Order: sequence, then C-alpha cells, then structure tokens
Amino acid sequence: MQPQPQPPSRRIRPRRLAAIGTVTALTLALSTSAGTGRLAPGTSTAGPGPAALSRSSAHGPCMISGGSEIQMSEGVPTSTGYARSTGTVRALNLMIDFSDAPGEGKALDRYGEFFPQTEEWFRTSSYGRLDYRPETPIRDWLRMPKSFAEYGIERGAPFEPGYRGLVQDMVAAADAKVDFRKYDLVNVLVTPNAGPSALDTVLSVTFAGNKEAPVADGVPVANASFVYSRQDDGSGSYDETGYRVLPHENGHVFGLPDLYTQEGGGAVGHWDIMSEDWGANNDLLGWHKWKLGWLDPSQVHCATASGTTEYTLTPLARKGGDKLVVVPLDGRTGYAVELRTREGNDETVCRPGVLIYKVDADVDTGMGPVRVYDSQRDSGGCTRSPNVHAELSDAAFEPGETFKDPRRGITVAVSAADGKGEQRVRITRR
Repeated sequence: MQPQPQPPSRRIRPRRLAAIGTVTALTLALSTSAGTGRLAPGTSTAGPGPAALSRSSAHGPCMISGGSEIQMSEGVPTSTGYARSTGTVRALNLMIDFSDAPGEGKALDRYGEFFPQTEEWFRTSSYGRLDYRPETPIRDWLRMPKSFAEYGIERGAPFEPGYRGLVQDMVAAADAKVDFRKYDLVNVLVTPNAGPSALDTVLSVTFAGNKEAPVADGVPVANASFVYSRQDDGSGSYDETGYRVLPHENGHVFGLPDLYTQEGGGAVGHWDIMSEDWGANNDLLGWHKWKLGWLDPSQVHCATASGTTEYTLTPLARKGGDKLVVVPLDGRTGYAVELRTREGNDETVCRPGVLIYKVDADVDTGMGPVRVYDSQRDSGGCTRSPNVHAELSDAAFEPGETFKDPRRGITVAVSAADGKGEQRVRITRR
C-alpha cells in the first residue's frame, strides 16, 4: 500500500546531522552520578551503560569496534563516559524561557509534554531494566538573563560561545535550588516560542559527554539534552507522539548515534527512534538494546560457525526469549537479525517479520552506521502513517524469503513461524 500523501508544507524536514558535538576533541568525556533511588521490580543497580553490556566469551567475535576518531561508534561495548543506561537514572528537568520568548502557559505544562511518556517509553523498551526518574526541583519557568536572540543559538556544535553562555547562565539561575551532583543527565525544555519552528529548523541537540562543559556543583554539565519548538508533524497526533524527540535525544546521552543521514531516514527508516522520532511510535533496534545492557547473554547469539545453524527468535517487543543473532563480518562490521512485530513501542509495524541490517562501527553518527535491508525493494512500503519512511516499512523478511550475501557466503533463510509468534531462521556461512 502507498502512504497517504502529505502537503509539502507539512513534510518534516530532515533533522540536522550530528546532534551531539561536531568537534571530536570535545565529545568524549563526561561525568555521571549514581542514582540512589529504589528500583522497580526486575531492575538492577548496574553501572553505566558501557559497563553493563551483557556478554560471554562466545560473543567476542561479534563485539565489533571502530577507530578512536569515530563519533558515537556503534561498536560494543560502548566507549566509556556516557550516562548509565541500566538501573536508576535521575533526570533533572529545567524549563527555561527568555525576555523575548516568555514561557507559554505553565512551565509544568511544558514538562507534561514529555512525561510520563518518556519514562514509560524507556521502561517498555528496556524491559524494565532502565528505571528513569524525571525530577523538577524548579517548577516554574527559569528566566535567562539575556534574550534568546542575544545567545545566538543556531545549529552549531555544543558549547560554542552561545551555548556555553546559555549553560553558564542556566546553572547560575538554578544553583540555589538544584544540586547538580544528584543527577545523571539534564533535560532543558526550552519554551517552544524560542527560535524557529521545528518544521523549518530542528535545533534540539544533545551534549553527550564533554570534558570542557561548564561546571555546576563541581561536575560538568556534560549529559544535557536541549529540546526546542514542538515536533508537530501535522497529523493531529502531537499529544500522543510529540514527546518522542526526548527519548531520541536521551539516546545520545546513553551513547547511541543518529541513524538518519543527509538524505533523511532512508538507511533505517522507522525501525529505530534514533532514525525517525517524528509522528508514530517506534522502538530501538535489538543491536541498541544489547549495546545498552538490556539483553542477557543468553538472548544474543554470535553466529560464527561454518555451515548452517538454526535459531529461534522471539519478538523484540516481548520480555524474555532469544532476541538477536549477530553475524560478524570482520572486526568492525556485522549483520544483525531480529524479529519485529506490532506490539510494545512498535505501533507502526505493518509487515511483521525478520529484520536484517548491517552495523558498521567505523562510521560516524549521521553518516549511516546502520543499513536495513529491504525484502521488498521499490515496493513503496505498506504504511499509511504520516512522516514514516514508507519504502522500508515492509523491509522485514517473512517465512520463505531469504537474504543472501554471495560475496561473503552468508545466507539468512526465514522458515515457518510457530504458534507462539516465534520465528525460526537458518543462517549459513560458507
């Protein structure tokens, strides 16, 4: 089926690349503080995401890595310095406004555009392993001492002079009521009337680690997501879907790269929120769930054996069961195989099946580190949801369909599903 056409004025413009810092020297270090709250059932007190990766010695060949110059590599484990992605995470939320852009309505209404939806999204996606705790110690608009225009906020790198001044002023204004040492990350929810509409320019940005970040209470404000405007796709669903820019930006804080490219969402489509966060809900790839420490070693298989091996996959959205098969190609690349169905956070899946994609740990954020293979090339897709990349919406492989890489001698054949919703795949290495 063809997607419903959208008027050109309502087309969502591609998000800008490298929502983290664009200066490599400024993107690799940050400070975190451990959460101390009680955990929800099934959660753990594991440390930062990079250290929480569940693996065994058998996973070694699948733990691909990129060069030290790569920004936000897809390699596993995630390099050190990002915020924890398991256990309790405390998120400080500050709602800020300006003299030339005074807050619209109550500050807590702005907060309500993102919560409790964001914490629920992370709870669902992580199978309860991320206990996300948003806090608002300042419940009114925090007025900045300069006008928005004076800061000169554009689409540049984190902690350029304008941003550095903004963060310093924000810290000074909040310091009397906020102990920044208590928090693992900061969400700055800017009044939506500051700056251009997100339909024209997406200013939302995340500082995912920066040793030169301004300091508050002795710690760098390094894990910070800034959200501007309202990402309203014009479909009338903003109340349900507008929050999704924040899980995307927080994904960077946990070490995940942008999966969209200059051409838009054509590399991954709507199969991961790090690719498309406009409109209808979607989940993370299984690779990202492994990278974030949300899968046990027994749920991830590293397919290195020659010959044919059969695996049984359970839907990625469901708790428990085998979730991911990784087929390593070399030290930096590999194929990933998982089962996607319309449940959990994956409400737009219109052709359930086995998703196959290539991960390259040696490709920068926003340059295509992940590529989904389309089982129905040039079909136009099966979704009618607005602002969802249609062509890849039917990319999943169904029973009887096969993916082949003749040059590498690799075949992934999808066999019949069982009555439990599980799916068998046969992977052959020659």
